[in-house]
Amino acid sequence: MKAIYLDCFSGISGNMLLGAFLQAGVPQAHLEKELRKLPVEDEYILHVDSVARNGIQAVHVDVELTGRHMVSVAEHATHHHGEEHHHEHHHGEEHHHHRTMASIRAMLETSALESGVKQKSLAVFEVLAEAEGKVHGKPKDDVAFHEVGAVDSIVDIVGTAICMEYLDIGKVFVSKLNTGSGFVQCAHGLMPVPAPAVAELLKELPSYHRGVEKELTTPTGAAVVKAMAEYEENLPEAFTVERIVYGAGTWELEIPNVLRMYLGEYQGAHESKCLLLETNIDDMNPQIYGYLYECLLEAGAMDVWTTGIYMKKNRPAQQLSVLVDEAHQDACADIVFRETTSIGLRVLPVGQRIEAVRRIAKVQTKYGNVDCKISAYRGHIVSVSPEYEDCREIAAREKVPLKQVQQEALRVLAGRLGE
Repeated sequence: MKAIYLDCFSGISGNMLLGAFLQAGVPQAHLEKELRKLPVEDEYILHVDSVARNGIQAVHVDVELTGRHMVSVAEHATHHHGEEHHHEHHHGEEHHHHRTMASIRAMLETSALESGVKQKSLAVFEVLAEAEGKVHGKPKDDVAFHEVGAVDSIVDIVGTAICMEYLDIGKVFVSKLNTGSGFVQCAHGLMPVPAPAVAELLKELPSYHRGVEKELTTPTGAAVVKAMAEYEENLPEAFTVERIVYGAGTWELEIPNVLRMYLGEYQGAHESKCLLLETNIDDMNPQIYGYLYECLLEAGAMDVWTTGIYMKKNRPAQQLSVLVDEAHQDACADIVFRETTSIGLRVLPVGQRIEAVRRIAKVQTKYGNVDCKISAYRGHIVSVSPEYEDCREIAAREKVPLKQVQQEALRVLAGRLGE
């Protein structure tokens, strides 16, 4: 699978991540096009520059705020008790508006972003809001980000998720993190480095502070690492490096203020054991199953299905099966108990799971753009399939049969693959 290793000798921040991904080949136009699916596009301008940090060529991303912000009634209600985020990188006009975690979640869930981008973005925002809430003594849904921090965080977090989807990154490793030292100016006054939220996010990850009296690891950077990464002291043995890229931080320091990102292929064993959660249900409204599937897949289940069975007294029932890794076992079990009538789960280890390598190819058809999944096993293409949601949306918009859109996408892709 495609993987990245984040070498955080000079810390990590949202703009450093975006800079590294852009140097890795994610088109700036693609990033900006996807970000426009969120209702914040008038609030910022993205500046992307190639810079040198201590002789290392890197890409620097900056968010310039325009000062335009339409505040909803729901957001107005939260302004008087919101916590203010300190800012990673911004300039421009400042206003005292807030966005709560609840409003950011609603914005992401109702957006036209790809499901994988939504899932990754929400995972990062959830851990960030949880850490901020713990520090300030508030429920995470009530945590509110000051306008500047909110726009920065949205661009950085959602942008990172967009880049990871584009590059099809399946695994993230991270080195020990340099937090920096000294004090940082926050909305609440001077805070020690690492700031309390960063300290909370990194409490289970190895970190250190060396020399520089600056905040090198920011809340957004720490939240991405906490939500997505696994610590490795050095590059894993099973990691084959294909490219090394650099995302620039804001300052000129004694050490290069860059995030070094290794991109490559990870051939190691699956990061966690595969499990099958099963339960038999004979007394539940069948309308609930569709909603249940959505909840489980959003929570990280790899697959969900039901099988018709007969139970005692020849009673028709459904066997619910959830394929999950250990990291998401508890979350999926909680959902089954919360949303169904089940009072018990079987947990079965899956001895082995063989997967084809999957890549996404973006195909331009006469009807519109379609993502196609290309699956390969042992170096040979074994399956090619157009993304259903893309084809369905095009078919409805262009008033053409769904199968026609699918066939056209396959035809164009076959020409590109030389088949």
